[in-house]
Amino acid sequence: MSEPQPAIAAFAPRKFVTRRGPDPKQERSARTRLLVLTAASELFAEQGFRHTSVKDVADRMKMTKGAVYFHYPSKEALAVAVVEEHYARWPALLEEVLTEGYGPLETAEQMLARAAVSFRDDIVVQAGARLQIERPHIDAELPTPYIDWTELLASLLVAARDEGQVREGVSPEAAARSLVSAFFGAQHISDVLRGRADVVERWTETSELLFHAIRAH
Repeated sequence: MSEPQPAIAAFAPRKFVTRRGPDPKQERSARTRLLVLTAASELFAEQGFRHTSVKDVADRMKMTKGAVYFHYPSKEALAVAVVEEHYARWPALLEEVLTEGYGPLETAEQMLARAAVSFRDDIVVQAGARLQIERPHIDAELPTPYIDWTELLASLLVAARDEGQVREGVSPEAAARSLVSAFFGAQHISDVLRGRADVVERWTETSELLFHAIRAH
């Protein structure tokens, strides 16, 4: 009989309070809603919340403002929807990694490595990150960032410690906080200096150092 798997603190569901458009029931409506969300993500990532208007989104979509308002009744609703989609990426990524059968320490490494790819390639992830930075300017409830990542990594490192994968004297909680600080610092610096073009390479460098310090030898 296989050993029970240790509990992993997964990402909490994210649903924020704001006025929303209708829930799309028809495939065409759902597809249009997704296209609007993608256009808004591109604009939020490029120029931020304050410098993006619903008209900008409508112009990029070549549709009327009224058509955008049908799906998202305010700019705040658009921002919230983008942030929700940003947060929805991480549970899906965790499920993907877990199905591949890595141990807990390797799961932590894979999660961060693949998150770096998402920050480089996924416009929704990029937009969500910028909107979180601009939280003071958005009149809507957004979550406090970094907490879920810290809890997930801490739970994985506790499991790794219990399997003898973590160097003696390393605190899983402190290591998790260090990994989160390093990862989000690396992606932010890469964004400022290179538009995240080199975020995967910069995180690989940092990851090798940190996991070398964490891993039992």
